[in-house]
This record gives sequence, C-alpha cells and structure tokens, in this order.
Amino acid sequence: MGLSQQPKSQFRPKILLSHRTSTSFPFAFINPSFLNKAAAEMGGQKRGRTQRKHFKQNRDNVWKYSNENKPAAEAEAGSAEGNPTWQPFATQNPGFEEYYKGQGIVREEEWEEFIATLRVPLPAAFRINASGQFCEDIRLQLENDFAKCLEAEANNDNNSEETAIRPLPWYPGNLAWHLNFSRNQLRKNQALERFHEFLKQENEVGNITRQEAVSMVPPLFLNVLPEHHILDMCAAPGSKTFQLLEIIHNSSRLGQLPEGLVVANDVDVKRCNLLIHQTKRMSTANLIVTNHEAQHFPCIHMEREEGQVAKSHWLYDRVLCDVPCSGDGTLRKAPDIWRKWNTGMGNALHCLQVLIAMRGLSLLKVGGRMVYSTCSMNPVENEAVVAEILRRCNGSVELLDVSNELSGLVRRPGINTWKVKDRGLWFTSYKQVPKNRRGAIVQSMFPSGSSFKETETKAETGIPIPEDEETKETETKEETGIPIPEDEKTGIPIPEDEETGIPIPEDPMEVSGFPLEYCMRIVPHDQNSGAFFIAVLQKVAPLPAVQTTAKPPRSRQRKSSKISTDLEAKSDEKTEPMEIIPEPTETILDENTEPTEMMEATEPTDIIIHDEETKTVPDEKTGPAEIILDEKTEPIEIILDEKTELTEITPIIPDEKTEPMTDINKNEGHMSKNGENKTTSKWRGVDPVIFFSDENIISSITSFYGISHNFPIKGHLVTRNDESTSVKRIYYVSNSVREISELNLQVGQRLKITSLGLKIFERQTVKDACSCAYRISSEGLQLLLPYITKQILYSSSPDFEHLLKYRVVKFADFVDVALGEQASALLPGCCVVVLREGNVEVDASTVAIVCWKGKSNLSIMVSPLDAKELLQRLQVRSGANNNQD
Repeated sequence: MGLSQQPKSQFRPKILLSHRTSTSFPFAFINPSFLNKAAAEMGGQKRGRTQRKHFKQNRDNVWKYSNENKPAAEAEAGSAEGNPTWQPFATQNPGFEEYYKGQGIVREEEWEEFIATLRVPLPAAFRINASGQFCEDIRLQLENDFAKCLEAEANNDNNSEETAIRPLPWYPGNLAWHLNFSRNQLRKNQALERFHEFLKQENEVGNITRQEAVSMVPPLFLNVLPEHHILDMCAAPGSKTFQLLEIIHNSSRLGQLPEGLVVANDVDVKRCNLLIHQTKRMSTANLIVTNHEAQHFPCIHMEREEGQVAKSHWLYDRVLCDVPCSGDGTLRKAPDIWRKWNTGMGNALHCLQVLIAMRGLSLLKVGGRMVYSTCSMNPVENEAVVAEILRRCNGSVELLDVSNELSGLVRRPGINTWKVKDRGLWFTSYKQVPKNRRGAIVQSMFPSGSSFKETETKAETGIPIPEDEETKETETKEETGIPIPEDEKTGIPIPEDEETGIPIPEDPMEVSGFPLEYCMRIVPHDQNSGAFFIAVLQKVAPLPAVQTTAKPPRSRQRKSSKISTDLEAKSDEKTEPMEIIPEPTETILDENTEPTEMMEATEPTDIIIHDEETKTVPDEKTGPAEIILDEKTEPIEIILDEKTELTEITPIIPDEKTEPMTDINKNEGHMSKNGENKTTSKWRGVDPVIFFSDENIISSITSFYGISHNFPIKGHLVTRNDESTSVKRIYYVSNSVREISELNLQVGQRLKITSLGLKIFERQTVKDACSCAYRISSEGLQLLLPYITKQILYSSSPDFEHLLKYRVVKFADFVDVALGEQASALLPGCCVVVLREGNVEVDASTVAIVCWKGKSNLSIMVSPLDAKELLQRLQVRSGANNNQD
C-alpha cells in the first residue's frame, strides 16, 4: 500500500535520533520538549515553529533597547556595578618578564621601574604641522592659553610635580608637545573637554597630528632636505609620512613646490586608504602612495633606448624602513599585547625584516641614508637584523653614530650580545639549535651570525650508503626513552654531541663584532614614553651583486618556459663594478622551503608568502604578527662578477593568487567607443594614472580664472579616467612626481599607484550656464592663489567672518558696499575671496576661501568643519592683536 493510501491513524512519522538509528512514533505521543531534544541532537537544523516560539519567549532581544530604555533589572545592575562583564586588560605576562630579564635590556636595579612604567597608560602627544598656515598661531595658543589651564587642572587632580603640557625638548622649534594625561583621560575628564575638542578639530583639518612621541624620532634622523626623493616602505597609517612631507615643504614659498617627493608604500589596500586619508590633510602635490609588499618593492629602470636597459635606476636619497614588528614597545598604548605576547612573534618576523631592510638598501643611492626602526624591544628584531644587514653588505653600508644629533633625546646604546629563545629553550649559539628547529631559528638571529661545521657524513665524503642505511635515522636518547641530562639550575636540556652523546658544555654568550652600540634604544621609563629602536645606516658603495633565490618545487615549473632577465652584468677587467638591483622574483614557499637558506643572500630574496601560509599584522599600530615559514628548499646562488653573464632563468609560473605578469615594455590598452586608444591599469581594482591633455578644457580653465603663464600647468595635470568628457577630478603633480609617473608608464606600470598629486580642479554641475565647468578645489587653492588674476575678490575681516559664519551672503548684505558690487560683476561660477587688510600682498600667511557666485549671493565652498576652525583661528588671531595693542 502506498503512502497516500494509508489511513491517517496508521501513519507513523520517523524522528531521526542519530546518524545510525531511526524510530517511528505516533504524533499523539510526541512531546514538544522531546522534539526540541531530538532537534538538538540533529545539530539544530530545521527548527520548527514551536522551537522558534519558545526561543523568542525565553531570550530577550537586547538589540531593541537603547541605553536609556533597558529593562529595569539590568539598568539597576548596570548602575550599581557599571558593566559587570567588562574587565580591564591584564598587564602581566610571566613569559614577557622572563624573556626581557634574560636579555638584560635594562639593568637589574631598574627593572621594577621599567615594568611599572609599562603598566601605566601612555601619555598623549601631538605635533604641530610645521608647514601649516597657522603653525605659529597654534604654538602661541598652546604656550599662553592651554598651558596655564591644563597646569591648574593637573595640580587639582594629581598633585603631580610633572608639567601638564610641555614641548618635547628634542623636537625642533617646540612643535611637538607632550601631555601628562592619557588619551582616556582626555576623553572622559569634563575639565579637559575644551582642550580635547581643540585637538580633534585641529587634527582633522591638518594643523596638528596626534602621534606617539617616540614615533616622531625616525624621520628626524634621516636629515631630509627639500630636494630629496624619499621612500617610506611601510608607511601606514601615515603619521611619519606626514612628518616627512612637512619637512620637504617647510622652506617652500607660497605657490611653489619643492623638488623632492615622498613615495609612501604599504602592503595592505585598506591601510593604504587610511594612509591617503591621513596625508590628504597635507594638501601636497609631492606624494605618491603605492601598494606593494615592501620586500618586493619594484625598481624602475631608466631606459636610454627602446629595448635596452640603462645602467641607472630610479633610486632614492632617503629610505625610511619602519618594518612590521611584534609591537611590544607599544604595550602602554595597546595593552592587549600583554595577553598575546610570546617569543615566537619576534622570531617569526626576523627573516621578513631582513628582506625588507635589504630591499630598502638596494633602492638607496650611494651616499644616501636609511633609518631602520621598530616599536619592539626584542634584539632578534633589532640588533640581530642590523648585524645581518651589515654582514650581507660587506662594507658597502655603515652604521652611523648619531649620538650628537637630537641632544635632548634620552636614548641608550644598542646591545652587542643576546640570546634566542624558542619553545621555552634558550640558545646562545646556532649550534645549540636542534635540527628540527633550524627552519624557524636561523643563524642571523645570533650575535655572530655564523653557522658551525657539522661532522662529515658518508654522503659528504662520497662513501656509498646502503639503501637500508640511507633512510634509517639515528635514534636519539629522547626517542629511546633515555632521559636527557638537564642543567640543575635552569632545567633546560643540555645539548649533546651527535656521535658520542657526551653533553656539550654551555657556550659563552656570543658577542657581535659590529658596532651595534651605535644603534639607539628608547625605553619607557627614561622619559615617560613608549619603547623604540632606531638604527641609522649610510650606503657608502654599491651593494655586492649577489642574489640567492629559493628553488621552487618542480611541479610548479614549466620546462619550456624561459624568460631573459633585464639584468645583464657585462663587463671586463677595465670596467668598474656596477651595482645590480635585482627585480623581484616571485618565489612560492611551500612545505619544503627553509628560510635558513634565504638568509645567506647578500641582496634580498623576493618571496611571496600566500595568505594560507602567513598570519601577519604588519604595523606598529595594529599589533603583533606571526609568520609561519616552511623548511626544506635548497638555494640557487647566482654570483655576478666582472666575467659573468646572467643568461636565461626558468621562471616560476604564478598560481591563481599571484598578480598576472605584464610586458613591461608595453602599455596595456583597448579601443574606446570613439576609436581612440584607451589606457587601462595593469593592476586589478586600481585606476590608471593618465596625464590630462584636453586643450579645450585646459584653455577654458586658464582663461576663466586668468591663470598666469608663470604657473606650469601643462604636463602637470593627471586624472584617473581617460574619458575627458567624464573626468570629475583633475590632480596637479610636482616635477618629481611627474617624472616618476611618466617613467612608470614607459616601463609598464610597475608601480601600483593608488593615489598621487593634489586635487586642484573639480567638475561642478549647475543648472545655470557657466563658461567653465570646473571649480577650484579648496586643497589646491594655496598653490594656485598667487597666479589667479580673474574671479577674485578682496574682503575685509567683518565680511570674511560673515561668510564663514552664515555660509551664504547676499550682495546687498555685505558691510563693504564696494565688495557687494564687485561680487555681482563677476561671471557666474567659482570665485576666490581673499582676506586682506590694506594693500598687503599675497604671501604664505594670506587666508583665502573658494566661493560660488550665484545670481544674487555668494556661497562658500568649504566644509562646515573647515569653516568653523578657520573662523575660530581668525578670532584668536584678532584677539591676540587686540591684546598687543
């Protein structure tokens, strides 16, 4: 009988109790609670209506309550005990204390002060924009107004002898300030509300930058000049990049740009967006933001003839190498690191840090300076990396003694001896490292950086090995169950000789032969700051032309795939050796790759570590990182000397996750609708950089605003859209940025440029007819202001402040009747209003805003925040002038 023919009383539904058995029950005998239990055993799948009903009745929907409308019982509990589920971060980690006591980074008698300082929140600090229009006004306001108010508040609350706010003695010009309040105190203390709002507002408009005090140090040791080309290899979130831009713009006059530029790079696209937002406040045309792995940052060849690579490359005068690190120097700012910290974090990043630093040196000009820095206290990430750099460079790079620079900065010399800890064991030399851990612990982590000569095996001496013996491994005492002797004091297993089994006496601590005391360590309790490490390196000669590349698995190679490299070392005995900068070779790490072999290269080995093999958080601000590398790949060493030619190399075929390879000698493109060649970007998700050359639009802009011929506009305008009819924004680039952008297009867009230049014109859509479709951008006004001869008005202080306050003012409402008449006589569209008293000429202190001239009024085209800040700044300035009178 079919199912449809059975009487309803005889139908027995089956309830699945497990994955093995099934039983039939009549509907009349099924209890709803039993259904719930059965469904739970099923993994909660397909909950019935009864379950949903019971769930809604038993669980309160906490999302529908606001903070004011919570249930009474919860409100009472919350008001009585605050948030009972919240607990502060633990500021203790036994492993952390044991490790740094063992490393001896501070003396034993000051350990308690050191660890107590780490457990106290970090005081806030900020820096005044040295190239800002109101730099001097803000400094005077801090000294005369806020310093007195905050001093009174500090004395009332803390009874502390330390000054509430003071300039950092080592920062030039009293432009960096230290607060005796944490960021949390600034947010919650009502008495500090006015000062907190001041900091937020000035930071948003770019007059100040809130930045940790020790983070301001590395750019100062670069000795940057306005004409320098600077590479910031790991730039996000951008506070140091902003600082570098301040320095190169500091001596620039209004309407002029420095010859230098900053290339700010970061590996993460989202952090690049943060970097762009941070540097946008600077309003600079001398910045390029790129998105590359720092250890693979591309080198651009400067070509002489088509198809031939010149001997010169695009190199940089200064390189800032603030590498990813474990971040334990930021414990006061990020207390969650206390819980996460372990010794493996620094060990795992050591190889990557060396590769990034070596890549930076290869892109540095001879005579240039590079600063290597971390926000870590770990010598494996600090002195060990610097020692390996010096070892690889073989005299072509020097570690500079900068103890006479920044005399007010309290710093300590680097250390020359340290130990390495791995999985609870301390090692003083590489020969103590077990063989199964030599993939994670490499020679360069130790002070000497050298390996040791192991006992020769039969394979090394050429003696044939029987088949059964070849695969047989020597049994250790650990495998046979025989106890390994331990040190009576430490309990750490004592290494033994592999042949005799006799315990090897502990080696004395290794001491590095390099002058690592020239490095700088900043410790928290010296000047109430975070911890930082800085090393200043100078390139005195070309790097040795040695490149080591990890050998990939054979399964990932194609036998017929060969490419000729761009590197050719053709020279004879009479030719001077030339530094060869290798192009990044995409090497894929798998389970057979051993980083020990990679560390033997003199130039950085370019390696791609895929997401499934790597866990990183690469920045001082985002916390620690952990990288898992693999173990067993043999190296291929290519040594280029005077008599060697580099011929064809079999490439590695990229997998699906590797960026597609592009012919560097061709610009990719396709045909647009109108039949013109349309340039596209090599990089997925990134718009191409296109030089804007529409003569009609450029001519309409220059004639409408009366832009002087002295302003170099042709060849300096770029867009990210090649359809001239739909271009919304036009950017202005400096000479140096234009040069590198043109070169990048010639070589096939090797640089993945996410942002560049200064937004100077923006399309404005209006109902009424306007002879110019583009208005001047507020960011580009200061650059363009000295060259504008049309569509410009000069206003007195009352009318200017009236505009800022009300945003829209009718012509008849101006205090100055002549100003209203002049405004009505302008052409409809964008115009500029300049604040000027008397016949003072336009200079760096001149204040101007972009406005729009309508039929009967003027309206400002400035954001409400910028208008509010500018109005307050003018009022403070006028008040100071009145007090002087």
